[in-house]
Amino acid sequence: MDNTQQGANAKPSPERGLLEKLFKLSEHGTTVKTELMAGLTTFVTMAYIIFVNPDIMAKTGMDKDALVVATCVGAAIGCMLMGLYANWPVGLAPGMGLNAFFTYTVVFDMGYTWQVAMAAVFVSGVLFAIMSFYKIREWILDSIPQSLRYAMTAGVGLFLGIIGFKNAGIVVGFEPTLITLGNFTEPKVLLAGITFLIIGSLFRRNLFGAVLIGMLATTLAGIPLGLVSAPASIISTPPSIAPLFMAMDFEHLFFNAEGAFNVGITSVIISFLFVNMFDTAGTLMGVADKANLIDDKGEIQNLKKSLKADSVSSVLGACVGCPPVTSYVESASGVAAGGRTGLTAVTVGLLFLAATFFTDVALVVPSYATAGALIFVAFLMMSGLSKVNWDEFTDYVPACITAIMMAFTFSIANGIALGFISYTFLKVGSGKAKEVSISIWVLTAIFVAKLAFMSH
Repeated sequence: MDNTQQGANAKPSPERGLLEKLFKLSEHGTTVKTELMAGLTTFVTMAYIIFVNPDIMAKTGMDKDALVVATCVGAAIGCMLMGLYANWPVGLAPGMGLNAFFTYTVVFDMGYTWQVAMAAVFVSGVLFAIMSFYKIREWILDSIPQSLRYAMTAGVGLFLGIIGFKNAGIVVGFEPTLITLGNFTEPKVLLAGITFLIIGSLFRRNLFGAVLIGMLATTLAGIPLGLVSAPASIISTPPSIAPLFMAMDFEHLFFNAEGAFNVGITSVIISFLFVNMFDTAGTLMGVADKANLIDDKGEIQNLKKSLKADSVSSVLGACVGCPPVTSYVESASGVAAGGRTGLTAVTVGLLFLAATFFTDVALVVPSYATAGALIFVAFLMMSGLSKVNWDEFTDYVPACITAIMMAFTFSIANGIALGFISYTFLKVGSGKAKEVSISIWVLTAIFVAKLAFMSH
């Protein structure tokens, strides 16, 4: 028997057989090599979260060393669930915008401890999981007007943008006009702006890992300027996650020290839930289209499984100290590189676990670099406003209120509340009450109560 015949009759290796069985590679027209490269592509495009999330969350008093590990572990859990259970090529990680809401609104503005805020994340994740296992999720998604859905994503982007500009020093406080332009003669301010410009330029050229390259480039530029210290080591033992593990404070979640019910925490949980839900739905449907996961009937393959994997990831992420873990739109880069199955997501998860051994490197990335990345992500998210119905006053005005007030009140919860209230009253006042669903009425009542009984 010649070599050609032997090759033709050769059986697939046990490893290849197992991967084929788990991920149905042939059915999806892909190979192990393609999936691994797609996973690497997705990881590089979303790896900025390893630097940005700890930088934001540490401001609450959480241990930054542990946060780097928690970010990687939370992302890995989500990716593994998505890959092994739903067989989708989607990477997950702590949500941008949700981490800022956690820090600047729930902890700084509303005065809750980070432990209570983490308990709220856990509860919102449980609610999301329950909705994903039943038809409640479909009912809510279908009953929320599209203009408000897009406005939420855009508003979170605007909220991130304000935080990015503030952290960079590009925008500073100024009593006569509230805010004004910062001082670009300061190296940190200038480097933050340069970070954004590098990322934006590379992204427009479709360069592999644009965000990561931009952040690392200006981090290195800060070393000779004395703004950044070189890491103690490149590879190191991951810090302990113990300071954050299972640290949720449920005792003070719904009732304050005087035993009174915390009305505000309800809107916090709803905000975590809604932003996560709509962001996830939009991301998954967008990636499904690009990954050819829509069958001849127009139905998305394993959509319910992917939503379940996403929601359960938020619950498990809270246990290790993460804000809501959610699907990342950056997964589209891996899909563009050929990713079609859960092996792509599993690869992303394994790379996040490997990243825990580079904690010292992550810890030296300065705030000006993460601020530049925040500003870039903000503009990407704001593109959702283009999908708002600009021909109907009672649609686009509540949408604008939602987005703008998230930034102007420095609170995602306030933006959502004011958007829903204005939508309901404008529809009723203009004779379009039939367009207001039961769920919108219920949520409007909750948000009115929140504004009436809370000083924040």
